[in-house]
Formats: sequence, C-alpha cells, structure tokens
Amino acid sequence: MKATWDIFCSVVDNYGDIGVTWRLARQLVAEHNLAVRLWVDDLNAFVPMCPGADATAAQQWQHGVDVRQWPATWLPVAPAEVVIGAFACLLPPAYVDAMRARSVPPLWLNLEYLSAEDWVEGCHGLPSPQPNGLRKVFFFPGFTEKTGGLLREGSLLARRDAFQQSADVRQAFLHGLGVHPAPGALLISLFAYENPQLAGWLDALATDAQPCHLLVPQGRVVAGLGQWLGEAQLNVGAVHKRGALTVQVLPFVSQDDFDRLLWSCDFNAVRGEDSFVRAQWAGQPMLWHIYVQDENAHWEKLEAFLGHYRRGLSDAADAALLGLWRAWNMDRDMGLAWQAARQHWPELQQHARDWAARQAAQPDLAMTLVQFYRNWL
Repeated sequence: MKATWDIFCSVVDNYGDIGVTWRLARQLVAEHNLAVRLWVDDLNAFVPMCPGADATAAQQWQHGVDVRQWPATWLPVAPAEVVIGAFACLLPPAYVDAMRARSVPPLWLNLEYLSAEDWVEGCHGLPSPQPNGLRKVFFFPGFTEKTGGLLREGSLLARRDAFQQSADVRQAFLHGLGVHPAPGALLISLFAYENPQLAGWLDALATDAQPCHLLVPQGRVVAGLGQWLGEAQLNVGAVHKRGALTVQVLPFVSQDDFDRLLWSCDFNAVRGEDSFVRAQWAGQPMLWHIYVQDENAHWEKLEAFLGHYRRGLSDAADAALLGLWRAWNMDRDMGLAWQAARQHWPELQQHARDWAARQAAQPDLAMTLVQFYRNWL
C-alpha cells in the first residue's frame, strides 16, 4: 500500500510557494510511488502553471496528485502518514488535533525556504516539540550535503541536454511561443520583481553591438518594461524594438515549458525560489532577483549564495559576476556591470554548467525527504 503524504501550501508570494510544492508533489508521485494530497488555499495561483486545472474544484487529480482546495472552514479528513507544512504555514487546528489522535503520530515536517546561509546546516533535521505533544521537524533545502538538497527530477538534466543539443527542437519550442529571434541574437529571459535598475540594463542591451531578444513572461516586471518603452500597457505577444534590443512579453507557461524557456536562453534573470533553482539547472549564466526584506536582510542571503556559487571562477570573472548580482539587487549601475560580465562570457557559461553538475551529484530534495521518512519509521 502506498504511503500517504499531505502537503499544505498557503500562497503568499504569487507563484513561488505553489511552484515549489507542486513540483515536489508531482515528483513524489512519479518517482517514489507515493499517494500525495496537495492542499492549496488559492487555486487561482495554481492554474497558470498547470493548464487544465480547475480553480473552483474542491478536489481534482493532476499528474497523479490529489489536489485539494484548502477550505476556509475545514472539513474533517484522516491525516496522512507524512505531513508537510510548506514555508511555516499554519495547519488547520482540527487537522492538527486529528494528527494527535492517531495511534502513531505522523511525521510532521516544516519545509523551510531555501537559503545558503551557514546556520541552515545546523538547523536542518532538528525536532521542535509542540505543546500538544506532537513533534515537528525543520527540513531545509540547500546547496550542501548537510541540507535537504534541491528539487530535481531524476531525468531533468538528461532532458535538458537533449533539448539544448537539438537546434530544431529548440526552434520549434520558441516558434510555438511566437518567438522568432534574429540570427545571432542573444536570447535572455526576464522574470523579476519591480526593479529600479531595469532601465539601466535595458539601455545597455539596446546600445550593445550584438542584437538581443528579451523574453518576459507575464509578471510584476512588465510594468517597468512598459515605462521604459513609453507604452501604457504591454500585451502578451507584442514585440517592441529599440536599438539592438527586441522585447517580447510571453504568456505565463506551465512549469515544464518554463524549464524549456530557461534551457532555450543564453542568460536567465529570475526571481524568488522556484525559478531561481530551475535557472541553475538550465546550466546557463544567470541573475537572481532576491525578494526584498526589511532592513536589507535579504542581502545576507544573497551574499551567502554567492559565496558558494562563485567558487572556481578566475578573479576577474568573479569580480564581474559579483558586480552584476550586486548591481541588480543593491541599486548600482546595471549597465556598467552588464558590460563587465559580458567580457567573461565563455568562463561564466562553463561555470554555470559545472555548478549544475556539482549540485546534481548530491541527492535531490524529494529523495532526501523520502529517505528521512524511511529512517524515521
């Protein structure tokens, strides 16, 4: 009989929370033969990344996952053997009471946000006894062997390589999105929060000697693009040109197509957590727009990741990469930083590929979760 898992997701930041939990749920079903219920409190955020899903359904099956509407008024259900509260979301009190009433309490895991900070290793796997007698365990994704690893399907890198090695497959995918880049154009994806540094980067791309085609999935950064172009509204599919730069807004795509979009591009600017990890697996130079926190607390998380990611670069390429990421996230001159990074492109390309390979040598997040459960039994 399949082991039962419940994953609870409270949608806070648009698509980040649901993006992570949906990928995890799918992988647990597909690769580990588990019975997974995914509880989501806002299915409107789920539908764009899972075409065919119903935002009004109390229950639906998608890719083998039992997707449930997390109702405001909780209806009693039997708890699963493993219960995951994603990103410190509060489980329904009645569900917690039902967990406590089980003869064998479930394994209760709090899946934390991804961070490269040193303290994560010491907190990963630590139990937290609750006043009601249950015990919750902190589970941290991460970049080292002392953490839970990163979300990565078993076939992901092989599928990436096959896609990137076929010019015809890549072209067919782009054409399916209505994208027809000019020969020799640098293809860049941009999925970011609002950023005052955007205009400086766009200016640099528009005046560069090499043509650039910028692909922008629907999201929060589109308004800034419109301001730079002098357009009140940018519609999906519209193509705008200024100098060497072509800007094109894309529809929101499924998770699998978003992976292919990242694989298609020469450079990926991403945000949050889910797209951040997927850009790393793409094995291309990238830029991360970290979620802004009060008193610039996010800078420590940014620097912690860069401390891992930059290892192995030459001094010059290291300085250029560091300058680019800091410019994007710390209100500095993005145009100069971009020009500096472009001078080290071949090294940055190889470094991105090597980083993905090193991370893939470690167990993935779904595997470490399943192994943790088996050891707990």
